[in-house]
Amino acid sequence: MSLFITSLNSGSNGNCYYVGNEREAILVDAGISCREIEKRMKHLGLNIKNVKAVFVSHEHSDHIKGLPVLIKKYLLPIYITPLTMRRGGLSFHDDLLKTFTAHQPVFIGELSITAFPKFHDACDPYSFVVSHNNTCVGVFTDIGVPCEHLIKYFKQCHAAFLEANYDEEMLEKGNYPIFLKNRIRGGKGHLSNRQALDLFINHKPDFMSHLLLSHLSKNNNSSELVQKLFDAHAGNIKIIVASRYQQTEVFYIKNQKIKEAKTENATAIPTYSSQLAFSFI
Repeated sequence: MSLFITSLNSGSNGNCYYVGNEREAILVDAGISCREIEKRMKHLGLNIKNVKAVFVSHEHSDHIKGLPVLIKKYLLPIYITPLTMRRGGLSFHDDLLKTFTAHQPVFIGELSITAFPKFHDACDPYSFVVSHNNTCVGVFTDIGVPCEHLIKYFKQCHAAFLEANYDEEMLEKGNYPIFLKNRIRGGKGHLSNRQALDLFINHKPDFMSHLLLSHLSKNNNSSELVQKLFDAHAGNIKIIVASRYQQTEVFYIKNQKIKEAKTENATAIPTYSSQLAFSFI
């Protein structure tokens, strides 16, 4: 009845997000090395053998650079669109290549993964929602502007990785060249703190328990700033800023409505390695 999630890394230096249940999991993107993925999962007490597939959002290097070694070593199915495959210069054995269609769920064991298109300066970019027994987690980064699809799926999420890439004033006053500033804020770049906060305030569902703020800019944002900004509107929702240098803890996401309906017959929470750090809300 639950999902376990962690950000293994989040930022322009590499992105990799883990979502799974007690038996199977997926990765969204693999923008850090296979060795780092293995090391960080081991530190968290997560078994990499539970990872059954990798879903690729788009072809930028901070989302794919760890893929070749990871896929070859573990023979994982890779869900990627043909356009992203070609533009990323990737090549994998045909038996491992899979694709997906917007708004049509793909099933990995008991996990349901649904992709939807987003605004980003890539050839064929997608975001993903992962569901298990009516518990839903979204992975929403590298988004130029909140579209109707993002709003629709965000409203369904018990937890989400949500981009809060830049502070508008810091970007404007910073030393990036004007073409790069315009690329970031131009509608096919990244979400600002304000855009992400507006989405959160206006569209968060009552049952949301966790929000992991993701893909923060190294030069145009600060974790302290964005934490304070969202905490002021969080209520009972736990706000976590995902790091560009290390993994977060593992968070346990549960559908509270189901939990309340099964107070007498609740399934016991499985036992994991003593290294595993959970957050319960």
